[in-house]
Amino acid sequence: MATLTIGCFSSLVGSMSLDFAVKLAKAAKEKGHDVNMWVSGNGTMLSKKGQRAFKDYSYLAKTVEALIADGVQVTACEACAESRGFHKEDTMENFKRHSMDWYLAKCVVSDKVLHIGGE
Repeated sequence: MATLTIGCFSSLVGSMSLDFAVKLAKAAKEKGHDVNMWVSGNGTMLSKKGQRAFKDYSYLAKTVEALIADGVQVTACEACAESRGFHKEDTMENFKRHSMDWYLAKCVVSDKVLHIGGE
C-alpha cells in the first residue's frame, strides 16, 4: 500500500477543510494505506484535549483519537498551536507537535501528498 500525507491548512470558522481531511485520512487508513496528517493554522484546535461534543457542531476528537490508535500520525504545527494558546500540556495524548520541517520531510517520502485549504 501507499503512504499518503495530508496537509490541512484550515482557515477561519465555517471551513469544512478540517472535517474533510479527517474523513479522508480515515478512509485511506481503512483501505490499508499509511497516513500522515498535518494541521496548521486554526486546524491546530484539533489537538486540544478535553473537547466536548455539542449538537450541530463538528466534533472530531473521538475520530482523531481512533485514527491515532490505528497508527495514523497526526501532527500539529507547534508554532500555530502555541500562537493560539494550545500548549504542549493542552495537547491530546499521542497527538504530535512539530515544526513544518516534519511535514516537509513526510511529503518527500510519501507516495502521494494532498494539501487541503489555504485560501
